[in-house]
Order: sequence, then structure tokens, then C-alpha cells
Amino acid sequence: MDNMTDEAPVLIAGGGLVGLSAAAFLASHGIRSLTFERLTASSPLPRAAFFHMRTLEMFRSIGIEEAVRSQSEKEFVPDGAIIAMDTLSGRKLADIIPNLNEGVDALSPCRRLFLNQPSLERILRNCAHEGGATIVPGAEIVDVHQDSTGVNLTIRKASDGRRHDVRGDYLIAADGAHSRVRAALGIDYEGRGAFSNSLTIYFTADLAPYIGDNPWSLIYVNNPTLRGFFRLNRAATAGFLGVNVLGDPQLDADAAVNAATDLSESRLIELVRAGVGKRDLPVRIDGYSRWRATANVARRLRDGRVFIAGDAAHLMPPNGGFGGNTGIHDAHNLAWKLALVIKGLAGSGLLDSYETERKPVAVFTVEQSFSRYVARTAPWLAARVQPAPLVDDLRIELGYLYDSPLGVHADPRSTCGAPGSRAPHLWLERRGQRVSTIDLAAGRYVLFAGGAGSAWVDAAKEAANRFGGLPLDAYCIGRDLADPGGQFLPGFGISSSGASLVRPDGFVAWRCPDHATEPAAVLHAALGASLCTRAK
Repeated sequence: MDNMTDEAPVLIAGGGLVGLSAAAFLASHGIRSLTFERLTASSPLPRAAFFHMRTLEMFRSIGIEEAVRSQSEKEFVPDGAIIAMDTLSGRKLADIIPNLNEGVDALSPCRRLFLNQPSLERILRNCAHEGGATIVPGAEIVDVHQDSTGVNLTIRKASDGRRHDVRGDYLIAADGAHSRVRAALGIDYEGRGAFSNSLTIYFTADLAPYIGDNPWSLIYVNNPTLRGFFRLNRAATAGFLGVNVLGDPQLDADAAVNAATDLSESRLIELVRAGVGKRDLPVRIDGYSRWRATANVARRLRDGRVFIAGDAAHLMPPNGGFGGNTGIHDAHNLAWKLALVIKGLAGSGLLDSYETERKPVAVFTVEQSFSRYVARTAPWLAARVQPAPLVDDLRIELGYLYDSPLGVHADPRSTCGAPGSRAPHLWLERRGQRVSTIDLAAGRYVLFAGGAGSAWVDAAKEAANRFGGLPLDAYCIGRDLADPGGQFLPGFGISSSGASLVRPDGFVAWRCPDHATEPAAVLHAALGASLCTRAK
């Protein structure tokens, strides 16, 4: 959009994947935002990204899951595999993930998928715009200041070079690895730093004879010439090759991790052919990008009224596809908190939980991405850098925890509705129609009570009024919703007289396994603690 207002409750620096997600999530809560993107248009290069179940659940909550899935099916093979080969036309070395969605149906109503990032950004942009967000391309942030009541940005428009001053109550810095906002605040990264000057080569070539009918979503290639990975379109006629390592690192470690030194077209073609294993393969180079494989987390994710998210907050190698997902989860965690504070339904202390919840998860996820990089691409580093032990993907994707005695992560199949965990997905029935607990806890507080817990439901109705009209739904399972599989009580870790309170982001805020003598008082205390405020 070219039209620009000079104020909004929330300003967003960066109109890429995370900034647009933040704008869309805020719009779903009725909060207007103003997003500034330095680039005038998104890159047309087909940057494929892997989106996890939890991310799709978030998209589902704002009504775009079907659009995302439909677009994915046009671009990529569903339910593909992640494998390792010596070359694309050669020998398989390992089945890393034989099927992206094998065994996931019991855990989520959503399924993992691949989608080109420009396609997803278009869907998010439309969603945010329809919800009242303003997105300004070609707008560079040149200065940022904050005071006790808001944040001021100075913006320079690429179209005319003129400067504009804008103001918001809060600012989300989602402006990438070279964040201008984070630098202005003096917030540095900490971590393992950069360990490869990597290269992505975008190309067109007919690779269908080597892919055949195999549903391969991501192909790691490890051979004496290079170590990296292929991602191809559905027809296997175009895609990209990411190159992390060249040659033998035992002979020249520095040269091996500097993959982007020669960017001539002939060299790029040579590398694609080496990855495919065909010296005479016709290849057209469509573009390239240089990037540094890095494992870092910002020292702080908040400074006053400014919140750091996405790559501005954490950098990780692409192995596992956790980077974009983690940034989207940052935005999702923050949006509902900002919305309730701006609306006066929560205390400002709620915003403190953004950093205390998201930073431990970021550190954990960055380390797991680095461990996957070492295991899949650079095993010779293991003895020297001592990567963290690998954990199952489900622990990273669905099992991360907030302020929990269980730690930072757990197997989501065993958390059973513990406070600080994502509320489990269970199929219930409403008027004969199947409904997931994930959908019931989308964007608002919800209380689930057992069949003998109707007093909790009554208490919730009173609490909604006592907390200023807080959006709070309440269900007595067995009365309001049917549980034909009998999974609800064990799944949420309560008895038939107990209750569980789930936050608007789908995480369990509190639970009472059994009945309480004064359910209204107990629930008021739980809500007050979650909202950092008191009942009125």
C-alpha cells in the first residue's frame, strides 16, 4: 500500500514473513498495525520453506490454513520425504524423515507442508490488509525513539526520499538479521556465531529423470565437491541448491566453509551439476543469494515498548526448517498479549512474559538447528563444537514449554495438559460435528471442565464480566461437548470435577485436577495471574 497514516497502536518494522504474520495475528484480535518494509517488492525467487503443524494451527486460527494448504499443493508434493544422497542421480545415504506427516494425525488437526515464501507472504499480506492493517513497502526506518507512552519512528520513503514521522504505542522489530531497530537499541547477539559463508543457487533444469515418482521434499547431498541440499518444485524442473561446504574441510577448513567466493555463472552451473551428478546437465541460473549459517540469539527480546522477533531475535541454520516457524511463533505469542493490554483487559506486566517465554525456546531451537546442521552437513565439527544432543522434532515443533517445571521442552504426547504446555489436540463433538480442542482455544481464553464440573463453567461466566468483558468461553465436556473417545480427562490431566484454563495462544495457563470449594475465587485468581491484573 502507498497510503500511510502517521499513527497506529502497533508499529511493525519489517514486512517479511514474521512482520506480516504479526500484522495478521494482531488484525485477528482487532488491533490496527502499521508495517514498514524496506524493499519495494518481495523477491520473486522461489524460497521454499517448511512449515510445521504448530504454525499451521496458528494460520488455522486466523482462517488462512486452507489457502496455505491449497497453494502448497500447487507447488510441492504433499507428505514428502527428507533424504540424503551422494548426488541427486546417485546413491541414497539416509532416510532422514521418510514421510513428513507419518504419525502426526493424533497430535494436530493440521499437517506439515512446504510452500514458497513469496506465496505465503502474499496470503498473509491479504489477510492482514483485510483485517485493517496498513503495510507500506519501500519505507526504510532511519531512526527510532521511545518514551513512557509510545514509540516514534522516522521513515524514509524510497519513492521520493522524503522523511515521515510516525508514532505507535508499541513496536515489533521484525526487520531481520541486520535489524536497524535492534542495532539502535544496542542489543547484540550471543551464541555460536557464523560457521559457514553459504550460497543458494536458484536454477532451472530438468531433474525429473532423477526424481521420478519419488516424493522427495528435501534432498541433502554430500559428496567430495560439496555438501548442501536441493529443494525442487513439484515438476522437478526448477528449484534451488543450498551450498554450505566445498571440498574437504580436513584439507582446508577455511576454504571449505566459504562457499560463496566464486559467483561466476560457470561456477554456479558447475556446482549444480556436481550436486546432481551429471557433468553435462543443461542448467540455467536464475539467481543466487549469499548468507551466513549462524546460531545466535539476541541478548534481550524486549526494550521498553519495543519487542524483537524473528531473525532480528534469533538466527539459526535452515536444517529442520525451524527459523521461520520460530519467528511466526514469536509473533503469535506477542499479538494476543499486546491486544489485551491495549484493550485494557490485561496489565502491562503481561508483556514481560514475551521475553521470559520466548527466549528460552529460541535458545533451545537454535541449538537443535545447529545440531542438525552438524549431523547432516558437517559431522567433522562434532568433536570440536560439542553440539547439543538431538531431540525428536515433535519436542521442538509442539513440545516447547513456557515457565514450566518440566523444563523448556517435553514430548507433546506425554504433557497431558500440564500448565505451560500447548493444550493437546483432541477431537470432540458439537451438535454431531467434530471439533478440535485446538479450534475451541483459538484467539480467546477457554475453560474446559469435566462432566461433573459445571460449577467451573458458571464461574467462568462470572469471571468474564469481572475482568471487564474478557473473551472467555467455557465448556462442560459431556454436557456442552461430547467426548466419544473418552480422551478428554486423561488428555488434559483432570478428573471429571476438574478444569483447565487455556490462553488465547493455545497454551495451558492453569488447571485444577479436582473440584474446588470456591471455584469462582480459584478461577479469578488464576485469570488474574495469567492477565497480570485483578478482577473488578
